[in-house]
Amino acid sequence: MTLENSSLDLNALAAEIKAWGLALGFAAVGICDVDLETYSADLKDFLAKGFQGEMDFMTRNPEYRTDPTQLLPDALRIISVRMNYLPPNTQIVKQLKNAKKAYISRYAIGGDYHKFMRKRLAKLAMQINNKVSGYGYRAITDSAPLMEKPIAEKAGLGWIGKNTLLLNREAGSWFFLGELLTTLPLPIDTPVVKDGCQNCQACLKICPTGALIDAKQIDARRCISYLTIEHKSAIPIELRPLIGNRIYGCDDCQLICPWNRYAPATAETQFHARQDFDKTELIALFAWDEAIFLEKTLGSAMRRLGHPRWLRNIAVALGNAPYDPAIVVALQNRLNNSDPMVKEHIEWALAEQERKKECAPIIDSKLQKISAKLNVHY
Repeated sequence: MTLENSSLDLNALAAEIKAWGLALGFAAVGICDVDLETYSADLKDFLAKGFQGEMDFMTRNPEYRTDPTQLLPDALRIISVRMNYLPPNTQIVKQLKNAKKAYISRYAIGGDYHKFMRKRLAKLAMQINNKVSGYGYRAITDSAPLMEKPIAEKAGLGWIGKNTLLLNREAGSWFFLGELLTTLPLPIDTPVVKDGCQNCQACLKICPTGALIDAKQIDARRCISYLTIEHKSAIPIELRPLIGNRIYGCDDCQLICPWNRYAPATAETQFHARQDFDKTELIALFAWDEAIFLEKTLGSAMRRLGHPRWLRNIAVALGNAPYDPAIVVALQNRLNNSDPMVKEHIEWALAEQERKKECAPIIDSKLQKISAKLNVHY
């Protein structure tokens, strides 16, 4: 039926849409209007300061980000959804502390969420259309220039925290966001009024590179997620030691967030760890040639890196690891078979390993003295 020719209760329809969304695996569903002008000043300031770095796509058609009708003419509402992705038992802190293992942001150790969530949103659109036809829809999961966090905030799914992520009292921030634009005049939800961050400064203090320069303000050029994923050229030398063993993304500001104590593990096996990405040694990953890289990252968000940037990131992590002759051999084996950018990072890593080798006796002596005092083995 069409809305004009029926006595359909829009409030009841909105409730049905939310119930359908939950049945499809979304953890929450909210609805907001398409007016995002309130957030445009922050976007303009971000771009004016050049915080986007090499993400040139952010400067193209910026009006699309604050005007959803550019993406779907006559759009009246946005159905905002979130889907939990935190895999169970990934021992995040333990892996971060093991400098010889690769740390991959937990959203990426499973399958790519883009197509997965978009298909779920398309199913939701079909269910709505079966109920009331004649209306336009467009499903988006980080696939179009749209301000998904402001939309989710307006739709009542949480608030934008000081770490610039959407936070939710029941789920923290370990979730993906998606949107379904619609020309249906659905009733809208009430945004979260109270900012749950209050006086907390944990995320600002924990950021390894100081990318969170102020509450809700991030300089992406210093962000490890940006440097290891979006940044296409050489990683600035002064930031390399701060990256540690993080080869794809960074979760530190989420790990420290008090609200993530309550975050549930995802029930979606699609997001569970694949290929031992939650526990693999750096040397093993560095040995992958391009064919193996493409095979192992099939269906993963990491595939978009490409093999050269994959090697670049791991080379930095190997340079940051404690001195190990096996690491030196692995780096040397790739030194003359890499493109100039990767080679430069390998040379840096080798220099770091050599420096640590020279310092190793001094460090080892200090550790032995400390161990003797504490009467423990290290």
